[in-house]
Amino acid sequence: MDWDKLRIFHAVASAGSFTHAGQALGLSQSAVSRQISALEEEISTPLFQRHARGLTLTDEGELLFGAVADVLKRLAAAEESLKNVHEHPRGTLKITTAHGIGAYWLLPRLGQFLAQYPDVEIHLVMDDRELDLAQREADLAIRMRAPVQADLIQRKLFTVHYHMYASKKYLKDHPTPRTMEEIADHTIIVYGETAGPEIRDINWLLEAFKKHGKPGDKGRVVRINNVTGILQAVEAGLGIGVVPDYVAAQYPGLERVLPDVDAPGFDVHLVYADALRQSKRVAAFRDFAVKASKDWQY
Repeated sequence: MDWDKLRIFHAVASAGSFTHAGQALGLSQSAVSRQISALEEEISTPLFQRHARGLTLTDEGELLFGAVADVLKRLAAAEESLKNVHEHPRGTLKITTAHGIGAYWLLPRLGQFLAQYPDVEIHLVMDDRELDLAQREADLAIRMRAPVQADLIQRKLFTVHYHMYASKKYLKDHPTPRTMEEIADHTIIVYGETAGPEIRDINWLLEAFKKHGKPGDKGRVVRINNVTGILQAVEAGLGIGVVPDYVAAQYPGLERVLPDVDAPGFDVHLVYADALRQSKRVAAFRDFAVKASKDWQY
């Protein structure tokens, strides 16, 4: 079997569609479709069930996908071993993390790492969606929960604490709430419905708003899909929102609302695949992140 066809097959199976696989590979949808058809003809076996909602693997497709994924993992491990022939860390390191951690904790410190390791090129993906580390969608992740996969290595960095905040302007124009019941008369800013399972508990403010609300209350809800947007909305005086303490500390125009009411906290972990255990690049960043986390005060 032709390796190019197998590589395209793996991309299609991972993406669930010819179009998305083509975008990832830099190929047209028709070119990807032709390669898959040629592979199916070569082995005289259908690999996908085609339907209106996309593609699903046949039993034979599942078998081939597992074999190709295993080969890709072995190739990635071999590539990493060859790169580690060099004593000094070098090469591209793809890191993924949520918007808040990336923008307000990692980026202000990343210059130190780059200065220390000039031969390492950073590719940072800030996305609340978790990338698949086992499939090498990224080399390393900073996540707001511990992984459950057995083939991932984790290291806890710190705990993120949240509280309710509002801008001084908003509190000047609106009475400061003294109880959770009074929150129902305010505009609250919460995560959108696309929030991942690891941060959905942060919408406890919305649940409290619903619980204490009653007919005639003047409150309303604004939904935003990431912490950066929520922060900007709170800073602009749109309402009261739940913001990480480490982020709020960088904005003197914000004041904590009901400071004795604690929101759920989240443990932040550094995570990478076991296959990268020997990677000098990963080890260098791991040690850097662990050291940087020791000055955490929030």
